[in-house]
Amino acid sequence: METENKKNDDLDANPGLMKKLKDAFITEQSSEKQLTSVPADSEYYDMTFKSRGTALILNHKKFSRMPERTGTDKDRDRMVEVLQNLGFTPKIYNDLTKKEVRNTLEQVAQEDHTNEDCFVLVVMTHGETGYLFARDDSYKIDELWHEFTGSKCKSLIGKPKLFFVNACRGELFDHGVTTMTRARVFVDQVDSVAQGEVTYAIPAAADILVMYSTFEGHYSWRNPENGSWFIEVLYEELKRYGDKRDLLTILTGVNRRVAYEYQSNVPSNMKMNSKKQQPSIVSMLNKILYFTPKQSTSGQQKK
Repeated sequence: METENKKNDDLDANPGLMKKLKDAFITEQSSEKQLTSVPADSEYYDMTFKSRGTALILNHKKFSRMPERTGTDKDRDRMVEVLQNLGFTPKIYNDLTKKEVRNTLEQVAQEDHTNEDCFVLVVMTHGETGYLFARDDSYKIDELWHEFTGSKCKSLIGKPKLFFVNACRGELFDHGVTTMTRARVFVDQVDSVAQGEVTYAIPAAADILVMYSTFEGHYSWRNPENGSWFIEVLYEELKRYGDKRDLLTILTGVNRRVAYEYQSNVPSNMKMNSKKQQPSIVSMLNKILYFTPKQSTSGQQKK
């Protein structure tokens, strides 16, 4: 029989690492169960909880040893507006230190999100490859979502956890290439929520999406008056399509608009003039996400 000849799964890792894993093998099982109103094999995330969820906004304008990020307050206000309109409850923090950033992430992750659909974090700051900057020091980008994985934040197991990072990721300029325009077609879809209560096991890193304002290694652009290219387009696309299209379709539109419609204007410095920017999406979402309208969220009527 097939089951008799079936071999155990193995890892694609070098022998040295395999030995370390076998020598220090720990079996970790979680007894946590996440209640959901949709079947385990549903294509859609359950967005029928009592409230939409928390939107944590980390806005960095002033730094101890770096230039001020003029225009970021406009970005902050845009995101507060559009996320409130989608039903989120914003929590806004300005110019935190590295320690304060870590404490805030840990504190929010330890809150009870049982009655919430999902979680959003938006960070707007200076950055470099692999790191973001708080007011006084840098920290690794992956610290943003470390406390919100399924093994850490039990009340968000199986729920979307969305991270939007508006920061430079290196010192490369995107010079752009010549291309041709094409007709664009969008297909709207309607969510259909099935009923039932189930529990199921999923990877700890499941249901996380990280969207960066720029491709790895490159600069991210910001206008002192109009704010960041990425946040401006993200705000406009969420405002227009937030409760009409699934999230990845919306974010693909953000990618396209920033890439096609924006170009730096620095005529006094040809090295920086006429440069492009390409946002980047890293998705571990396992279902389709719609911000289906709610009648009431945190005491506010959905606009």
